[in-house]
Amino acid sequence: MDSPVQPDYKTLLNILCCPSCKGVFGPSGDNVLQCQLCRKAFPVVAGKPVLIDDERSVFAQADYQVPQQPAGRVHVLRAWARRMPLPSINLSAARCFERMKQVLFERGTSPLILLVGGGVMGDSVRTLTSAPSIRIINVDPSPDSTAIIFCDGHDLPFQDGTVDAVVTQAVLEHVADPVRCVQEIYRVLKPNGIVYSEIPFMQQVHQYGYDFTRFSHMGHRRLFRHFTEMDSGAVAGPGTALAWSWRYFLASFAHSGVTPRILFWLGRLTALPLEWLDYFFGQRPRALDAASCTFFLGMKTDRIVSDKELVAAYRGAQR
Repeated sequence: MDSPVQPDYKTLLNILCCPSCKGVFGPSGDNVLQCQLCRKAFPVVAGKPVLIDDERSVFAQADYQVPQQPAGRVHVLRAWARRMPLPSINLSAARCFERMKQVLFERGTSPLILLVGGGVMGDSVRTLTSAPSIRIINVDPSPDSTAIIFCDGHDLPFQDGTVDAVVTQAVLEHVADPVRCVQEIYRVLKPNGIVYSEIPFMQQVHQYGYDFTRFSHMGHRRLFRHFTEMDSGAVAGPGTALAWSWRYFLASFAHSGVTPRILFWLGRLTALPLEWLDYFFGQRPRALDAASCTFFLGMKTDRIVSDKELVAAYRGAQR
């Protein structure tokens, strides 16, 4: 899909902040942003600020070169991710984005949506980008992404309460501390701001060494316990989970060279019928217990949902 037009970072300076101390940026040149509070400087590469603190992140400012010649650990991460076979089924995103859009337009005419770890945006985001008045900010740590700002999700460089909605799809399993990232999402959202999150449950390791954790539907809900639930469920069901397992099972027979890639794609083609079954069974209670990926759509609130409430809200088939 074509990338949406994103605002120039200079038009966002009134809501940007230092990823280290959350101080504001003062007047600076075209190639650097400097925090007025802690005085740390952050480079601007090809018109895109690198708002990453080397002392707090696994990424480093030195990794960022001219986008046409990306290098270092961040490039390895994105390059590997693009080689991985991804599930094609998404039972939730378009529907949830339509609901998000409806609620946001009821509140104002030009909502600001932050895509955290958007990388190269997928087709489902078209539901949001089809409305020209929606302002989209795509942030990501990868230099070959379509992000307008390079940053680490653990330290979002936005001031408190400045964005209307946050979207994070298949990102929180790749961060070292998902709780800290969700706290950052909560912080940057306006009161009653909306979040949409997708996280794998039954999936094999992907994105090289940047793959840390998985969440069941209940675990996903607890991660966002500072939010009121608007909707949740399966993004892809057990058919997609089986497809992932089949692809990795086939690839396990290979050692090196092109053979693993051949086996991956053979697995992807032969497992397509399994994925398609999710269109028929992917939202059933037993499917939720074995989902490949789950989603959460929620609204920022001052109230914390208790663990007792979470357990009582279980919607799977285990009795």
